Amino acid sequence: MLTVDFSRFPLAAGDRVLDLGCGAGRHAFECYRRGAQVVALDRNGEEIREVAKWFAAMKEAGEAPAGATATAMEGDALALPFPDASFDVVIISEVMEHIPDDKGVLAEMVRVLKPGGRIAITVPRYGPEKICWTLSDAYHEVEGGHIRIYRGDELLDRMREAGLAPYGTHHAHGLHSPYWWLKCAFGVDNDKALPVRAYHKLLVWDIMKKPKATRVAEQLLNPVIGKSFVAYATKPHLTGADA
Repeated sequence: MLTVDFSRFPLAAGDRVLDLGCGAGRHAFECYRRGAQVVALDRNGEEIREVAKWFAAMKEAGEAPAGATATAMEGDALALPFPDASFDVVIISEVMEHIPDDKGVLAEMVRVLKPGGRIAITVPRYGPEKICWTLSDAYHEVEGGHIRIYRGDELLDRMREAGLAPYGTHHAHGLHSPYWWLKCAFGVDNDKALPVRAYHKLLVWDIMKKPKATRVAEQLLNPVIGKSFVAYATKPHLTGADA
């Protein structure tokens, strides 16, 4: 289940990509399939080991084209172990809402991105996320949980302050907001509640089968209750006066 829309965020074979806070690796795997040179970085060592196993399995199965590379590594988003201008593309999906120093993370991403490079940032959307917080303290008051809710304009302003030039936004996962509202209403750790179990089955069916009906439904729901806000930007080239 991808949050970044690669039809709006072009990726070329050979692009060097950083998936920052990669989690289970969903965006890193897609970039690898598209022929990129991928670095998947996360502070969670257990998840990184799983991502590394999947990279190896994908290579063995021939899922990535010739020239594509993939590396999984532990690291700190506030102190990235890469030189300036190391990447053509940076993706950070559903991460910034967890990090107290989000401005520091933005600064590090801009530092390692090449001039002219592209960045995709996704965060929980304000409206659906606010409902979750209202329904359940346990949803966000956990170690490593969400510490802020971004308004779209606020995130775009922070991106501009960091030196990026946003060029597009959209919302994603409209079908998923009701699921999380149900989870919060019945208890975030209560997977046995009938409405939660029934809706989860719907989501699994949708992800596996991708039926036209739910695809159309999600397109209609995304602008209204899409769970994620997605923003795309470039890092401008330095002008002669700035260089």
